[in-house]
Amino acid sequence: MSQLANNIEISSQDTLPRLLLRNARRYGNSRVALREKEFGIWQSFAWSDYLDHVKYFCLGMVSLGLEKSDKIAIIGDNRPEWVFAELAAQCAGAVPLGIYQDSTSKEVGYTIDHSDALFVVAEDQEQVDKILELKEEIPKVKKVIYTDPKGMRNYDDPMLLDFRQVEDMGMDLDARNPDLFVNMLKAVKGDDLAIINYTSGTTGLPKGSLLTHTNLLKMASNLIKVDPKFLNDEFVSFLPLPWIGEQMMSLASALLVGFTVNFPEEPETVQADMREIGPNVMFSPPRIWENLAASVQVRVMDATPLKRFIFNKAMPIGYRMADCRFEKREPSLGLKFQYLMAYLGAFRSLKDRLGFSKLRSASTGGAALGPDTFRFFHALGVNLKQIYGQTEISGISCIHLDGDINFDSVGKPIPERISDEGEILSKSPSVFQGYYKDEDSTAATLKDGWLHSGDAGHITDDGHLVVIDRLKDVMSMSDGTRFSPQFIENKLKFSPYIKEAVVIGDQLPFITAIINIDMDIVGKWAENNRTSYTTYTDLSSKVEVYDMIEVEARKINRDLYKINKVSIIKKFVLLYKELDADDDELTRTQKVRRGFIGERYKEVIDAMYTDAEAVPIDTEIKFQDGRTSRIKTTVMIRTLSVEEAGA
Repeated sequence: MSQLANNIEISSQDTLPRLLLRNARRYGNSRVALREKEFGIWQSFAWSDYLDHVKYFCLGMVSLGLEKSDKIAIIGDNRPEWVFAELAAQCAGAVPLGIYQDSTSKEVGYTIDHSDALFVVAEDQEQVDKILELKEEIPKVKKVIYTDPKGMRNYDDPMLLDFRQVEDMGMDLDARNPDLFVNMLKAVKGDDLAIINYTSGTTGLPKGSLLTHTNLLKMASNLIKVDPKFLNDEFVSFLPLPWIGEQMMSLASALLVGFTVNFPEEPETVQADMREIGPNVMFSPPRIWENLAASVQVRVMDATPLKRFIFNKAMPIGYRMADCRFEKREPSLGLKFQYLMAYLGAFRSLKDRLGFSKLRSASTGGAALGPDTFRFFHALGVNLKQIYGQTEISGISCIHLDGDINFDSVGKPIPERISDEGEILSKSPSVFQGYYKDEDSTAATLKDGWLHSGDAGHITDDGHLVVIDRLKDVMSMSDGTRFSPQFIENKLKFSPYIKEAVVIGDQLPFITAIINIDMDIVGKWAENNRTSYTTYTDLSSKVEVYDMIEVEARKINRDLYKINKVSIIKKFVLLYKELDADDDELTRTQKVRRGFIGERYKEVIDAMYTDAEAVPIDTEIKFQDGRTSRIKTTVMIRTLSVEEAGA
């Protein structure tokens, strides 16, 4: 069976729970809906099992007092119990919301309190401890339900319940009132709230986006029409479920199409588990693709001289073939033959190691992916497409189409226009209902049915949308020259040695960059070059590392110089620590909080705009467990030659 699902239409009455009921009736025990790897073995849930868990957990929560429109917070790794809890809440007409599992207690407390959650479903002891520490700050919470009982034996707080206890309570209620579940499910309508999806909070506290069942399913349906999904497809769910992209794939699209969703054993085993499954579909933010590109280049560094020689010969051929696809040119017979040899000699085994041997559709979204990374994967033979969207439009408004891929764009819009000011505006059935308890932000974002994205962009002559940057992030130097910091940052991050970069230069005489090295890759480089080091701080301060990163920066400057002779990097520093979401420097989706970094590292930034060659640092850093440590070091400032960029 290989049914194509690109002709799926949804009615205004369709909901996520109703699609679950449809799939359970249609496939029963004959098809696998979910898999989870546990103790090294894949455990399968048929569609009928899926429905049973959702049904009994829903009824269990109802017996605990859950009512329509109540809020349920869910925190933990990607597990079947997460989707059981989410759909169970929706079946009762309640509204679920997700919290990133690595959130600090402060972030967890804010989200639970702001959302008015009455129930919290927490994965394990670690997450339960976070909730219990916050009891005084979240007085509305009635019950905390944990899914993993390991380490919980001696906990006796009356708020706590085991997930399976709640399911047992649901079975008892079902025996007493066998029609209750179906009656509740029938009462849920398409325009009812399906989730509160909290934004990443790049400029402040996260906002709760209100999304209905129709919002989510219309978005999934639109995506399937232009990027078909099949019933037999396999998908690996490893990105946080609070992210709208993962909601789009693991719930909305999976329920609409009926493909199988797989949950890895642990975050550390994702690559190995993905290789076992061999997914047909993959959707990840740029950070994942950047890390994968870096991992390939590390493997090449570690490979035998013969394998390294083969790879270095194969890549230029791959790039030429990719360029033919981008430019819609028919490759010559000679190039086709060369690419076949390159694929058999290098790319096929690389794709297999990455778990991409069966990958048909690969997408990236959530932020801009650098053209260099995009081109790299197409050279390997990965059909990578850019998706553009945001939480407020249920995840998508543009996508590349097969045979029409332009790595400088994010594809063609799904009904959308560009305003006179250059801001990207969207109108779609997938546009959200507003922000929870935030009328001012809702009014500023939704105007006359149009979603104001806050992104600058334009439509090309062939209908592609080019996103420049966030409107508030497009910068101007003191001479009026405008530039996109994100574009330069993406160029820097394509280097395997650079993990993160923050470009500075707004209302300043020239452009500078704060760079995070990649500890693993630069550490390996240091070992190969007999450069000793102890910590990240020590490694990032080595003159040899500065010299190596300068070589990378010079290459990027040569590319930037061709675009604009002024918009090149004049100075950079290697930061003494990695940017971290726990320090509020990144969001939980790994987006840079540019304003916060400008304040925190003001001393370093100011020094780059003087004649100083170094800046002394004496500061305190905070670890995830709450411990602090003092760092005393000197950050060197490296100056790049403008003349060399144009050489």
